[in-house]
Amino acid sequence: MQITKRNVELRVDDSLMRVYVAAPKTAGLYPGILFYTDIYQLGGPMTRQVDYLAGHGYVVAAPEIFHRTEPVGHVIELDDIGRMRGNDNARRTLISDYDADRRAVIKFLQEQSSVSPGQIGTLGFCIGGHLAFRAALQSEIKAAACCYPTGIPSGKLGKGIADTIHRVSEIKSEMLIVFGTLDPHIPENDRQTITQALENANVPHRILSYEAEHTFMRDDGYRYDPAASTSAWSEIIAFFNRTFQQ
Repeated sequence: MQITKRNVELRVDDSLMRVYVAAPKTAGLYPGILFYTDIYQLGGPMTRQVDYLAGHGYVVAAPEIFHRTEPVGHVIELDDIGRMRGNDNARRTLISDYDADRRAVIKFLQEQSSVSPGQIGTLGFCIGGHLAFRAALQSEIKAAACCYPTGIPSGKLGKGIADTIHRVSEIKSEMLIVFGTLDPHIPENDRQTITQALENANVPHRILSYEAEHTFMRDDGYRYDPAASTSAWSEIIAFFNRTFQQ
């Protein structure tokens, strides 16, 4: 379906947070999705994914995750310098700030007349996968899809140590986790730790594993795997469709 696109301004702790919002053009009620980018923020590869999801019948809101440390609208380049810059932004962002941002975007989605009441989910990639996993700790989240989420067992997310792995029992949503088996940033031990934590807490979940590298769904990088990406997206859309129809 056709979509609309806009940028909105949210204020969180006196910091201006740009949120890119894509939604179906046809009037109606749709589930809302809190979308988390990787460390490079809202460049073309990420906004294309936002648009793609919106076209399947979702109101998708994607915040700039580093709005406290980067100028509004800044896109970090996908190169060595950009990687250092993005990781430095992450290290300087308090975990409590990420949590405050999450609450602000969920509240925004709940206030939209086009979002079905009680129908909120989340999707994220890389650091955004961890943020989406962490967002599932909030009771409003009904479904969470986390693509190659980094730092969950170690607590690496921002300034301080994230307690995400220790709070899995708080999750009330269904979870879909997408891993690349060739991903050095989420080795086998970490993948097993995440899976075991979900199983121990009896959280409804599904694990998808592809013979692919980290960020294999990002279409401008050398690790991009079109076949694996297409398959993962098909599973993500089916997961959201099924969960929100229950």
